[in-house]
Amino acid sequence: MSAMPDVTETERMMRTYRTITVVGASRDPRKEAHAIPVQMQRHGWRIIPVNPYADVLFGENVYRTLADVPEPLGLVDVFRPSEDAAEIVRQAVDAGARAVWLQLGIVSARARAIAETAGIAYVEDRCLAIERARFELDAPR
Repeated sequence: MSAMPDVTETERMMRTYRTITVVGASRDPRKEAHAIPVQMQRHGWRIIPVNPYADVLFGENVYRTLADVPEPLGLVDVFRPSEDAAEIVRQAVDAGARAVWLQLGIVSARARAIAETAGIAYVEDRCLAIERARFELDAPR
């Protein structure tokens, strides 16, 4: 189990970024990787999905990789297994992301080290939707 991230860091990230790029966004509405982005979208966040097997999700164009996203990356949210996290964080850093959030159950010391070395904000093993509800937040304006 990872150390609990600083609550002020999770809240600060949610108050800072209006757009969330979701790696592993799912087409399947029964999966958390679909339901959570939809919930965040309902609360005003723009979702940019990254999935190599879809074309449109959540009313947005889907990109195959983080490198394919044609705009600056702020917060990158990850719905992939822990063993994939380090490579995804490396790709996020290379693509210029300013923050990475690994969803509940996703933990990686290597991913954390990559983020820390790059100087970007990092949260792991936390759910965006749970944190959004806890802080009673909507997307920043």
